[in-house]
This record gives sequence, structure tokens and C-alpha cells, in this order.
Amino acid sequence: MGNQEKILVSVAWPYANGSIHLGQTIGAYLPADIFARFHRMKGNAVLMVSGSDTHGTPVVLEAEKQKTTPEKIFQLYHNEFLENWKQLGISFDLFTTTHTKNHEEVVQDLFLKLLENGFIYKDVMTLPYSEKDKRFLADRYVEGTCPHCNFESARGDQCDNCGRTLDPIELIDIKSRISGDALVFKETEHFFLALTKFEKQLYTWIEKNKHWKPNVRNFSLKFLEGGLKDRAITRDIEWGVPVPLDGYEDKRIYVWFDAVIGYLSASIEWSSQTGNKSKWEDFWKGDGKSYYFMGKDNIPFHTIIWPSMLIGSGDLNLPYDVPANEYLNLEGLKFSTSRGWAIWLGEYLSKFEPDPLRYVLSANMPEIRDTDFSWDEYIRRNNDELVATYGNLVHRVLSLSYRSFDKKIPECGELNESGESLLKLARDSMEKVSEELTNCRFKSALTIAMGLAQAANKFLNDEEPWHKLKSTDIEGQRDAATTLWVVLSVVNCLKILLYPFLPFSSEKLHKLLGFEDLVTDVGWNWSANQIISGTSLPKPKVLFVKIEREELDT
Repeated sequence: MGNQEKILVSVAWPYANGSIHLGQTIGAYLPADIFARFHRMKGNAVLMVSGSDTHGTPVVLEAEKQKTTPEKIFQLYHNEFLENWKQLGISFDLFTTTHTKNHEEVVQDLFLKLLENGFIYKDVMTLPYSEKDKRFLADRYVEGTCPHCNFESARGDQCDNCGRTLDPIELIDIKSRISGDALVFKETEHFFLALTKFEKQLYTWIEKNKHWKPNVRNFSLKFLEGGLKDRAITRDIEWGVPVPLDGYEDKRIYVWFDAVIGYLSASIEWSSQTGNKSKWEDFWKGDGKSYYFMGKDNIPFHTIIWPSMLIGSGDLNLPYDVPANEYLNLEGLKFSTSRGWAIWLGEYLSKFEPDPLRYVLSANMPEIRDTDFSWDEYIRRNNDELVATYGNLVHRVLSLSYRSFDKKIPECGELNESGESLLKLARDSMEKVSEELTNCRFKSALTIAMGLAQAANKFLNDEEPWHKLKSTDIEGQRDAATTLWVVLSVVNCLKILLYPFLPFSSEKLHKLLGFEDLVTDVGWNWSANQIISGTSLPKPKVLFVKIEREELDT
């Protein structure tokens, strides 16, 4: 295809120290999957990558807590993540880890390139030191009061309350998260990324990205207005990517520098697996467009730090868009793994179908402001919208056609004005949903699609084909057949519009409409003529089932 776009979908790397919860799912993984599925349906070349962040201090902390090795901890959770993605239908081209030889080499190569280009330098820094443990403590091992917002549990690298990146020395009343002891600061030599050299270029670049979400763009510009500081990119730790220089064997490349390079290393790993080692360049150079999906706490790493590294390396594309989401809260409170206030993705998927969750989360996506998840809302949306609106429409029209027209799609006669109008709405909806998904406006796209389902229900109710089918009047029978054909055609359109959101249900519906291929084979194409009169229909089955409150309490 000559006009095929090359779309890189880069998704935040979860720390492999605990299970995925619904807040993380809607923050990054589900919107990325909706976007990737849509572009694949459009016929574009898509590469969707991510992986387990294995070198973060949280992995080491979890290993110490469980008296095991970081390798065992990350492998346990990495396998769990892979199972979660499979069950929820998160369609990664590659979900790898940062603990691969390939990743190590890519990180070290970029480190050396930035060093050679004058963007990495050596300097002495003052770091928190535990007299009790006789060692320097990494950022995640320390906490204190944030100097910007007075939040009392700010980490050494970032405040979860105000989102500002921090250096441990800025924290007030700094103490060890392990022992609770007050810490002292001592000098140690490290390598620094010269972020200050990129300030003007970053500001100009972000300023012109008018297609970014206002919250992402404004946050990033404000971040730059405060002035950048050069940041240390090595640490006195044993777990992580080794510094590729003699004399620094006891230091490792710091996790935030290592993890963002994962998008590049995963693309290179995927490329090697395809047998074409340079294929990754299609997505990273030239007219490739890269989209980075994450929660708002990760914005500065993807709009400031990673772009600085890309500029410094010289020949790789900057992010085209960073459609970061705000937070999803749970019953009015922030998700908290430490307090156990969360709904774990794996636990949900062990009891319920994936598509209702994909639907409810998408309808409630925190695109520009925080939103709230509640089980009451989940039940309402499933029962009133998926079951009563969309599912009921599908089941009614398929059952009537199956029963009344010899298990076949009925003949289409002359369309009345209402039928013409509904088919036009389907065509218009196709264009509008396409535009919204292209611009990462997922909630709006879903609203348009469900609006079409509501219009089809109204048309069916107004036309009342079940009454006409009971009459002996041939004209009435023909009208009923035409009505059902029109609604089947609109249902066929809905199958495509809702595929990025509800992939399992759309495949199921594709078969119920009498097609023998896959819905993905059809692509993002719809015309009323796809529904062919006389096509055999299988016995109808329900797409969605009602959920009772008691089921959630078991």
C-alpha cells in the first residue's frame, strides 16, 4: 500500500515487582491496544512494544522482602503480565524485558554515543548513605518530605503527589525506607546527562506540538519553564546494566535512563526476530510516527528526558504524540498497591469476560481528567449499555432473521427514508470514529459507535418488523425483510467500529453474521453491500450476559 503509515506504539514498562491493577491497565495498556488495533485494521504498519522493567529498585526491594533473587521475582511477574495481556487481548508485537543481552547492548551503545557527542559527563555527586548498612541508597530506598508540595512520602526520584522529579538531596527529613534511619550524604563519582543543553530545543519542539493533549503539553512546558537540571544516570548498585567503561565495575546505569531505551531495544529485538535486522528503522527514522502511552506520572520522562536522549543520539525520531492519561481512582480513592486498595487485572480475568471490562474502562477513560471506577458503574454499563443496547440489538435482529427467513440473511427491497438515513449515519459514524481514534480520543469514538447502536435500536422499534412478519401481506413481509437487512448491515458496521474496543465480541459477531474469515481480514472497510442476502446464518448466541451484584462478591 503506497499510503501505508508506519505507526510505533510504545507502551510504559511496568515494574516487574507486583501484579497489574485496573488503574495501570487504563493508564497505558488498553488505550495503546485500541490504537494499535485500529491502525492495523486501517492497513497501516504497526509495531507495538513494551516489556517488564526488571532493573528498578522496586524489583530488588521485593526480592529482599521475599528472600529471593531479582531474577526470580521479575520472571514470576513477567509471566503473569504475558498471561494478563493474552486474556485481556492486549496485542503486543513484542513484550520483552530489560534483562536481555540485546537491551544491555542497546543501552550501552546509546550511553557511549551520548558520551562521545558531549552530552554525558563525569562529576562528583552527593548521595544518601546509610551508616548502618554501609552503602549508598538508590532513590527508591529513600523517602522524605517533598520541597515543592510538602508531601511526606516523596521518593528520592519523584514526588507522587505533585509529579515533580527530584534528587534525594532536595528531600526534607530524608530517611531509609528499609530501616527508617536518618541518612547522611557522601560524595561519589557518577555520569550525568547534560539535560540543560536541550532546554531551548525541547521548548521549541513542544511548543509546536499543538496536537498534543493540553494537559500533557502544558505540564511539559511548565516543567521546562522551571529550568532543567543535569541528572545523574549511574548509581552505586549491583543490579542493572553495567557501565561500559573500565574502572566503573561497581556502578550501574540508572533505571530511568535504562528503561526508556527499552522502546528502542524492544523494536530492535522484534526486528531481529522477523529476520530483517534493519526493519526497526522503518518506525524510528524517516516518516515513522511514534506514540507513547502512559499515566501522567510518567510524562516528564517521555516529553523531556527521552527526547533529550534522542536528540543527543542524533538520528532517531522524536515522539509524534504522548497521549498520557490522568488517573483512574477506585470508589473515590487513588489506587494503592501498598494499602491493597486495587482491583487486580488477573483476579478480574479469572472470573469474568475481558470485553465488558475493556468497554467499561474505555467509556470511563481518564483522558483529560481523573475518573472513578466503581462496581456499581461497571454493572450499570454492562447491563444497560452492552447487554440492553448493543447485545439486545444484535440478538433481536439475528434471531428474527434466523427464524423468519430460513436461517438466512433476508432480501433487501426498496429502502424507505428511515433506512437510507440509518445507513448514512453508519457511513458518517465510520468516518467520525476513524478521526477520533486517529487523534487518540477513545471515549468520544466509543460514544459515537454506541450512538449508532441506539439509532439502530430506535429504527428497529419504529419499523416493528415482527408485526409485519405475522401478516399474510407480501408487501409487509418484504418491508420486514428490508428492515432486518438494514439493521444487519448496521450491526456489521458496529462490529468494525467496536473491534478496537471489543475484539473478542467483534470476532464472535463476525461469525454470527455468516462470515467465515476473520474480522481483521475485512479491515477498516464497510459498505452496506457486505451483507449479502441469502447468506446462511448460524444459530444466534448472546454476545454479552447480565451481571448481578452477588456475582462480584463471590
